[in-house]
Amino acid sequence: MWKLLALLIMVMSCWTSMVEAEYFKYKDPKQPMNVRIKDLMKRMTLEEKIGQMTQIDKSVASNEVMKKYFIGSVLSIPLPISYPADEASPKAWIDMVNDYQKGSLSTRLGIPMIYGIDAVHGHNDVYKATIFPHNVGLGVTRQIGAATALEVRATGIRYAFAPCIAVCRDPRWGRCYESYSEDPKIVKLMTEIIPGLQGDIPAGSRKGVPFVGGQTKIAACAKHYLGDGGTHEGIDQGNTIIDAKGLFSIHMPAYYDSIIKGVATIMTSYSSWNGVKMHTNRYLVTDFLKNTLKFRGFVISDFQGLDRITTPIHANYTYSIIASMNAGIDMFMIGFNYTEFIDGLTYLVKKQFIPMSRVDDAVQRILRVKFTMGLFENPLADYSMVKYLGSQEHRNLAREAVRKTLVLLKNGKTTNKPLLPLPKKASKILVAGSHADNLGYQCGGWTIGWQGVSGNNITAVDPRTHVIYNENPSGDFVKSNKFDYAIVVVGELPYAETFGNSVNLTIPEPGPSTIKNVCGSVKCVVVLITGRPVVVQPYVETIDALVAAWLPGTEGQGVTDALFGDYGFTGKLARTWFKSVDQLPMNVGDSHYDPLYPFGFGLLTKA
Repeated sequence: MWKLLALLIMVMSCWTSMVEAEYFKYKDPKQPMNVRIKDLMKRMTLEEKIGQMTQIDKSVASNEVMKKYFIGSVLSIPLPISYPADEASPKAWIDMVNDYQKGSLSTRLGIPMIYGIDAVHGHNDVYKATIFPHNVGLGVTRQIGAATALEVRATGIRYAFAPCIAVCRDPRWGRCYESYSEDPKIVKLMTEIIPGLQGDIPAGSRKGVPFVGGQTKIAACAKHYLGDGGTHEGIDQGNTIIDAKGLFSIHMPAYYDSIIKGVATIMTSYSSWNGVKMHTNRYLVTDFLKNTLKFRGFVISDFQGLDRITTPIHANYTYSIIASMNAGIDMFMIGFNYTEFIDGLTYLVKKQFIPMSRVDDAVQRILRVKFTMGLFENPLADYSMVKYLGSQEHRNLAREAVRKTLVLLKNGKTTNKPLLPLPKKASKILVAGSHADNLGYQCGGWTIGWQGVSGNNITAVDPRTHVIYNENPSGDFVKSNKFDYAIVVVGELPYAETFGNSVNLTIPEPGPSTIKNVCGSVKCVVVLITGRPVVVQPYVETIDALVAAWLPGTEGQGVTDALFGDYGFTGKLARTWFKSVDQLPMNVGDSHYDPLYPFGFGLLTKA
């Protein structure tokens, strides 16, 4: 009897031990965050930690790769190789993301991966998504953040490389349209998009702690840290030559606000500050961002940012790994050659060129964001949010954003004879220009591909009016047709990053010819589709009315809403419109300030 009882006690004891062994604190959502992080960290091998620090492109990812290398993150770069398929449906995106996630969950510790994408003006790489205006002309910012979060979640993705909080100080920069303004105060205000994307950080939260609130929200990424909009002559990825006072007063304020609002991640810039690459700048990344500002999310490199530390690119990868790790970067957007990075970092840690404490700092930060996002509890996406992609509510919001960001620069050749709003009952009008009926041009770069596309989809005027469309009419054609007035829509072709760098900032042909042929023969309004101020002074006298429409996105009907008076023009310039490129850089407050249209300028009309 006693032997049987002892045996039962022994079995019970073993069973209890097994149950206790199966309990992992890091898997228990009731445990405090730091307890979960600490518990998981102590279980992880070096291989698993370095895997967490590695972000790879979708084109080289697979269920097996996730499992074998313990990959912490996958991204889709804005190129077709990184999409599930051409014109992929939301369900195709979800299935792809879930397949990679299942690979991660099947590993020894089951640490979920985080999937990231460039959603810089809406979910811009996804077919049929709502494309909002680019940051260069953007109102109703918070609501756009919330709508973008829903559309990103509709495809199973939980992380967006947005917002760009660059302060563009020179429109020759090819990424100026990604910047809200030349004025740091306006850019700081626009960080309100972060609670739109992530949710409102709870009152009383510790400063610097990341926050992502629930299934309708995504992790955001403030970028590009720091000074990307201030490079010499606006050269993309160039050198920002400025003293510390200038750097901190112009380029840093929006980061203060982003951190207070709980931004989950911050991306380092390709650019340099006074000759020091930001990807290697320990003072700004570790000493200031992490230690002084108490940022507790993770710092991510830009795409192949390690390779670009050296000239030529990828010349000394070992040095690049050491320098960027020492600077304080936590997750590395490697892209394709991930085994080279994993092997290199592993070797450098094992040989004590990089301290284990630096690896642990990076992994703790990555895990903190993943726990905050609820990835451990809800790692897989379902189809319940597909309905939000391109919803009518979001399209209406985008149309409202277009209306609010239009800036009326001229209205009539004399102030007492305004041309706008245009009469709807005109007998015959001309619509001209390369951008009048081209959705791709109106969206700009970072839209269904990195550099943008051309394509025809929307009408530019009220359908009840007799409209003749001629992309580039001759002067004789215009004169012979006796139009009541003309709408000329011209501007820049789509571009992104370095491809947008411009030394002359002119409107490409046939834009200037179209303006000359049309506006020299009939009353005309010129609508500019550009990512920045461009040279217009030579044409202003010829033009009756001039509208800066920036890059309005898919809902270009917002332009006609204002042209025809359904809504009034209310927008003001968030950046200076120069007379000549010889004046650049020229920003409000400069001693040589002599603009064509000053910062804050914008004529008003009533609906």
